[in-house]
Amino acid sequence: MNSYKHVVQYYETDKMGVTHHSNYIRWMEESRVDYLKQLGWDYVKLESLGVVSPVVEASCKYKNSTTFADEIEIVVSVSEFKGVKLVLHYEMKKADGTLAAEADSVHCFLDTTGRPIRLAKELPGFYEAIMNELN
Repeated sequence: MNSYKHVVQYYETDKMGVTHHSNYIRWMEESRVDYLKQLGWDYVKLESLGVVSPVVEASCKYKNSTTFADEIEIVVSVSEFKGVKLVLHYEMKKADGTLAAEADSVHCFLDTTGRPIRLAKELPGFYEAIMNELN
């Protein structure tokens, strides 16, 4: 799977010129959307099949500051998946390899009525794609 690249924008920085902490959560979403697209299961496809995947938990450990124009490489990986709950891990590194942040997001899968679904039964192709990503 290819990593996701994000260039820190000026508006993402605070008065001290450092990336505001809230933007790392946005980068997680950007890279997650890209990751699922690379798997062949982008959000447009999932939603057209009546599946939504809300974030039920997110955490981020900030290791080193980033600033305007830094290029951030984000590697997304599946750290846990049991068919109902998906845990994704994110490593965000600067161009020189310095770890900027490590993060995790937890997702469930729901139908359009808000009922949890079991992917193995209701969306086996997507289930297999995620299972193949487990380390």
